Amino acid sequence: MTTADRPPARLVLEDGTVLAGRGFGAGVDRIGELVFNTSMVGYQEILTDPSYRGQTVLLTQPHIGNYGVNSEDEESARLWLSGLVVREACRRASNARSGAELSDYLAQHGVPGIEGVDTRMLTRHVRDHGELRVLITRDMATPDAELVERVRRAPRVADEDHVLAVTAAASHAWDKGYESAFSPPPPAAAPGRRPRVVAYDFGAKRNILRSLVACGLDVTVVPAATPAAAVLEQRPDGVFLSNGPGDPAVCRYAIDAAKVLVRQLPVFGICLGHQILAHVFGGRTFKMKFGHHGGNQPVIDLATGKVEITSQNHSYAVDPSSLPDGVEVTHRNLNDDTVEGLRHRELPVFSVQYHPEAAPGPHDALYLFRRFVELLAAARC
Repeated sequence: MTTADRPPARLVLEDGTVLAGRGFGAGVDRIGELVFNTSMVGYQEILTDPSYRGQTVLLTQPHIGNYGVNSEDEESARLWLSGLVVREACRRASNARSGAELSDYLAQHGVPGIEGVDTRMLTRHVRDHGELRVLITRDMATPDAELVERVRRAPRVADEDHVLAVTAAASHAWDKGYESAFSPPPPAAAPGRRPRVVAYDFGAKRNILRSLVACGLDVTVVPAATPAAAVLEQRPDGVFLSNGPGDPAVCRYAIDAAKVLVRQLPVFGICLGHQILAHVFGGRTFKMKFGHHGGNQPVIDLATGKVEITSQNHSYAVDPSSLPDGVEVTHRNLNDDTVEGLRHRELPVFSVQYHPEAAPGPHDALYLFRRFVELLAAARC
């Protein structure tokens, strides 16, 4: 079957926009909130990022699937997004590392895709109108108006606690560092006893856990709703709060646990973990119009003036006006001035909104893992 022979499909937005294209991947109907990602590579890491649960991803890079997929690049054990929208989905991978074609990979995990639509127009549409609910369907018989109404009745991302759907079922050790295809940073922990860290899994990407291990940490992963008392029983040297999907304000179990832990241990948060820490200290978060999704976001470190090109995936941000005097904004996004980093002025607690583990994306921010190790060492002295 050639690309032109792929079955007809429709993309239906809640505002009444309907586009015709070609279906690939799974032949099922799925509804999600449409977000665009500006990364040029790394589509498999995007597909397997749990933070995309409830969302349909529109990739602005026009040609997707050309290097196939492989087990080494997966950020979790399955695909979490609701659907994939691309300009052209390649049918033949040209890479020695490839183990499967993109369309087959989507079908295996029950995720529909649509190609042949104007992705540049759709990106501008999301930029102008925000993250709209969208349906991908191969149903070409039902009238457009009925499909639009179906989309409007569907829940929004904020209507569900997605973290509990993606978190680990039970506590477990994580001891894997970087695979051979990725150059790790030098170990940050001193030789001898490896500092012990409990990592809350709100939808943690594997490369975050690999980064912690590569820096010399002994990592235990715990489910998202683990009480603070259960963590303290393990006598860790520090706590890590991971990325994850959805609205941080609904994760009261995580906020309540972190309120206890920040008073007793060093804590490092990334993405959702960063937003949870803002809530811990009395701050607020808000839903952005179209979020930050891509591997090319410029962020400035306000202490050094250094600019980092970062990988990001979030639809919520911290409201800086809501933060108390004891919490300092450390990083800002140079595109829209949103908060990208925080630290507590007295407690050994810091966080960033972006993804320093660089999967996919640049390596500019890997130093943050070494900073966490240094914080652990200082707390033990």
